[in-house]
Amino acid sequence: MGTLLITGGAGFIGSNLVHYALAHTAHRIVVVDKLTYAGSLLNLEGALTNPRVTLVEADIADAPAMSRLFADSQPDGVLNLAAETHVDRSIDSPRPFIDTNVIGTFVLLEAARKLVAGLPAEKGSGFRFLHVSTDEVYGTLGATGQFSEETPYAPNSPYAASKASADHLVRAYFHTYRLPVLLTNCSNNYGARQFPEKLIPLMVLNAIDGRPLPIYGNGGNVRDWLHVDDHCAGLLLVLEKGRAGEKYNIGGGNERSNLQVVDGLCDALDRLRPTAGGYRTLKTFVPDRPGHDWRYAIDASKIRRELGWEPRHGFEGGLLDTARWYLEHRDWCEAVQGGRYDRQRLGLNKS
Repeated sequence: MGTLLITGGAGFIGSNLVHYALAHTAHRIVVVDKLTYAGSLLNLEGALTNPRVTLVEADIADAPAMSRLFADSQPDGVLNLAAETHVDRSIDSPRPFIDTNVIGTFVLLEAARKLVAGLPAEKGSGFRFLHVSTDEVYGTLGATGQFSEETPYAPNSPYAASKASADHLVRAYFHTYRLPVLLTNCSNNYGARQFPEKLIPLMVLNAIDGRPLPIYGNGGNVRDWLHVDDHCAGLLLVLEKGRAGEKYNIGGGNERSNLQVVDGLCDALDRLRPTAGGYRTLKTFVPDRPGHDWRYAIDASKIRRELGWEPRHGFEGGLLDTARWYLEHRDWCEAVQGGRYDRQRLGLNKS
């Protein structure tokens, strides 16, 4: 039994990873989170009472705090999921994305380097630093093709650029300092506990409130969707079996246009909570996001071939289960928004 340090552990993917690791491993878990708008202790309900879990409220860009944390917790593995992630917010205010995604990752790498340098050789060789990134670093695809681990980086939003910068730092720390790092780039995640600014929870909540369902442009932009539990399984597998210095793409193989996703959600809600006329009548096309990437698609053959990972959730069934979760957790939805976010349009680039 070792100790995992999970940064961003109160956010969407991070909190799901905490719950998944508790259910599928015997590790002790140190959760680190700044508890910004998208990180909530409600996401860790049930986990924080587990004696295997310790919560530390801290900013990963705070170097003295991270140095103390690594020294105190002596983690065997670090999974860095702390990040500002919403493209629209990065358009309106890019600075927090640089502070957390770039500076924060640098601070963590330095803390890890210092920790490993002070460990006995055998223990140090078993340490792993897993940096969790996104397919958005690769830029945009046309009608064909997929992103592989060898695809050149071409980020098009401030968010994507900040994640690309962090990825390059992680790679450099392996080649320069031999820090045993791992890198994953995932496709769009969906599932429980996602802050309602993102497409799927936003559409579910707007639909059941009878509010418009805003679709950017003509709705043709395509994303590859990955259930968050499948992502969590992949992360733990990479941490355990991945080769130091390697990167692994994790994708669900579920390419859907935004319009197809919204239609699928409307159909799911028609089954779960029928309403006169159906939910598709609420669809509204709005001006596109500035610099909106057209299509993402992940080639996940490497993680399948080398580590034996396979997604377990089909998209239609996963979408239905996800819609049901938000319907059954309206109290969570209201609490995490908490007067700070009313599902308004972001990313309008008015400054």
